[in-house]
Amino acid sequence: MSLLPSTAATLFKSLVLALATGGLVACDAGVPEASARDTAEAAAAVQSRFPRESREEAPADFQDAAQEIDNSRQTGIVRAAERVAPGVVTVSVIRTQQVRTSFFDIFGGTRLRRAGGYGSGFVIDAGQGVILTNLHVVEGAERIQVTLIDGRDLEAELVGADGVTDVAVLRVDPSVGLTQVPLGTSSELFIGEWALAVGNPFGTAISNSEPTVTAGVISAVNRHIVPSDQDESFYLGMIQTDAAINPGNSGGPLVNVLGQVIGVNSSIFSRSGGSEGLGFAIPIDRALKVADDILSTGEIRRAWLGVTVDAVEADEWGRTRGVVITEVTGESPARDAGLRPGRRILAANGRRLSAPLDWEDVLLDLREGDSVLLEVEDQGVVTLQAAPFPSRMALRIQVLQDLDVVSVTPQIRSERELPIDFGALIVGITPELRSRTGLREGDVIYGIGNRQIRSAQELADAFQEIEAAGRRVRFGVTFLRDGRQQYQTLTYGG
Repeated sequence: MSLLPSTAATLFKSLVLALATGGLVACDAGVPEASARDTAEAAAAVQSRFPRESREEAPADFQDAAQEIDNSRQTGIVRAAERVAPGVVTVSVIRTQQVRTSFFDIFGGTRLRRAGGYGSGFVIDAGQGVILTNLHVVEGAERIQVTLIDGRDLEAELVGADGVTDVAVLRVDPSVGLTQVPLGTSSELFIGEWALAVGNPFGTAISNSEPTVTAGVISAVNRHIVPSDQDESFYLGMIQTDAAINPGNSGGPLVNVLGQVIGVNSSIFSRSGGSEGLGFAIPIDRALKVADDILSTGEIRRAWLGVTVDAVEADEWGRTRGVVITEVTGESPARDAGLRPGRRILAANGRRLSAPLDWEDVLLDLREGDSVLLEVEDQGVVTLQAAPFPSRMALRIQVLQDLDVVSVTPQIRSERELPIDFGALIVGITPELRSRTGLREGDVIYGIGNRQIRSAQELADAFQEIEAAGRRVRFGVTFLRDGRQQYQTLTYGG
């Protein structure tokens, strides 16, 4: 005979009560629950069997000591957890996944299956209903639900996200009454200071909707995580902590002992799948800058310096100092500041550089107009003014109302680190065309059939000729994706 979870729990509670009171109470769906009087009598029976001393009955000196102990229990960690917990939420998602029908069946194919996922998040603007979480928590979600600390469920919409930093912004109805977390800064962290990872590990598998708190210290800052075989993303400038971060903690806050959020829990290093004391969080200053871009402009407004760097040769101990300039783009802030290939950049904005990832980490936080102070070997301190990305400022040309492209220039080649300085860069594409053609933003089209495409206008002209043919046309498209040549056969018309 199988029991529903609720029925099993009722039986278990009844059995415990029966054992405690010296009797066995039958429990069945047709038998009414014990009255409040019966419950009180049972509790009194247990109390009489195991009498407990109240605090008022204890000697006065013990009462004073108990009060001191109570006060000592209210540590900074306890107060920090109490302060931030009301603004932490559970994020649940539903996705459609493609799975194999049978591993052993040679004729087996794939099918679509709806699956759930979970993570954490926290409220950064109660008045506007804005919640911060990780992109990998909500990516590909068809439905997003947020659960508050009091158990209420709210539908959430994805406002925007940034794949580079793994930050996503959600919005819920603010009229329900939200609590905003206290926001701190990640720019003044001390190695060894207390840190709390707050979130909802294992999501709704734990019935209590209050968040879990684990404590540790800040182990390191400015850590770079190189992608593994399963992950293609770099995580730059991360906060490292030994506070346990478990599945479901992703997107939750990393908190200091003042109860201020200093990071967004994101990933762990683990051989077992559980926490091993190597957790990483996105610095809150970076996450909030991304959130501000998404909420104010709908896109990430990073900036550009026009300089490409590479690693320097390591010394006999395997150490490197600085990065070497390999290319300076014409009409760029780097050229205007007098930078030259071959020179070594030792520091940027006061931060010592030892590898190209350190340089990329600095660029990640740049916005148009920001000043960047570089310490350049044999040149001293050089100041650059960050400029908008050339691809964002370039003239957009619309192709067949489904595609926005810009011409690849030397500046755009430097920005995107392309191996060619011609072609048409896709900067906008409709979901329908992306689904039908497999093309996506960031691809560089440089060939239609046997015809070389050197600019955005040439691509528009080529498609106009195909459209003017007035018949079904099949042609090949040659393009670059992630620096590699791709070829796709497309059909138009008919």
